[in-house]
Amino acid sequence: MKTNFELCAASYQDAAYAYQKGVTRIELNSSLSLGGLTPSKSLFDHIIKDFPSLEVICMVRVRPGGFHYSKEEFAIMKDDICYFLEHGASGIAVGCLNKDCTIDEKRTEEIVSLVHRYHKTVVFHRAIDLTPCLKDSVEILIQLGIDRILTSGGKKNAIEGTTVLAELERQYGKRIQIEAGCGIRPVNVTALLESGITQIHGSCSKAYHDKTSYNHEVSFDYMGAGLYEGCDPDELEHMLKIIKSFSV
Repeated sequence: MKTNFELCAASYQDAAYAYQKGVTRIELNSSLSLGGLTPSKSLFDHIIKDFPSLEVICMVRVRPGGFHYSKEEFAIMKDDICYFLEHGASGIAVGCLNKDCTIDEKRTEEIVSLVHRYHKTVVFHRAIDLTPCLKDSVEILIQLGIDRILTSGGKKNAIEGTTVLAELERQYGKRIQIEAGCGIRPVNVTALLESGITQIHGSCSKAYHDKTSYNHEVSFDYMGAGLYEGCDPDELEHMLKIIKSFSV
């Protein structure tokens, strides 16, 4: 059974590494330290132009924090969705919740209708991991026409959620794609692959140093010691080799 790996990318360099290593799909974000926000249109345009074989799923999340959006925020999200789809995106990753953390069915249905109008893929992201009952939420998303769900199985990371993810795949895998994400590295991906998961999402990141991010008085450094996260091409290559061995 073929297993697909999607790189969670937040920069032009991340996308370049994905392209060079043979990744077929990325989820394009900004601000991974905040859980992923909508990428800039210019970054998206350059990636679409320079790496034409990449499928690009664009994260559409207008602010950090939760997933219950104001009327104005939701209008901005719809405008972003239209831009990305009209300019070559393969799909959109999005998640809308009610104040009680249940699925916002009305807005999700509106987004599904919008994305499918372009004949593209709509992914409900890890906002689902905040909902009161994961299986009830999956059932709702299937009924609403979502194509793929990105989830850690409702746990802190996908490794802790392996049992739940495997159950979701067994119960719903023929009706919707279940994609495992959060905390997946080459050192732990085997357990997920052995459980039957066929969609893997990860950033394969490492800490890079940038001494221009701080001095003795001022700091723009969120990781400490002038570090920032970016894709590690060696770890990405290792991840792809492991996944390929399970796809024969």
